[in-house]
Amino acid sequence: MNPPVIAPPFTLETATLKVRAAENAWNSRDPARVALAYTEDSVWRNRDQFITGRDAIRAFLTGKWAKELDYRLVKALWAFTADRIAVRFRYEWHDAAGNWFRSYGNELWEFDAAGLMRRREASINDLAIREDERTFLWPAPGPRPADHPGIPDVK
Repeated sequence: MNPPVIAPPFTLETATLKVRAAENAWNSRDPARVALAYTEDSVWRNRDQFITGRDAIRAFLTGKWAKELDYRLVKALWAFTADRIAVRFRYEWHDAAGNWFRSYGNELWEFDAAGLMRRREASINDLAIREDERTFLWPAPGPRPADHPGIPDVK
């Protein structure tokens, strides 16, 4: 059974649910699953890359998760309007050499009437961390546990 579609106009409750649904999808690290949340012609800016369309999104995510190993993500609602949501996020990952990173960022999302994201703009910064500084320790891939506190206010 598929979960209900969360579509505009957003309320605090539905915007919060939309953010958690996106987080859960990204934590699956399944490019095909994640891409289904975007329109066929969705336009992205991710760091310094510009991506258009579901096929390009799938290819981008496949490459991302081949490089960003043991990826775990938390998103938090920042603001919303009827058809837009702003989030802040944080994720942890390591490269093939075992170097750990914490990536911080903000995303701006715009949705069509069916609840598919037609535009995503992401600004992201990476911070090298030691493995013992990690805070996202749940089994991956998979959703963040319900009792996990989310994004702390400090690094």
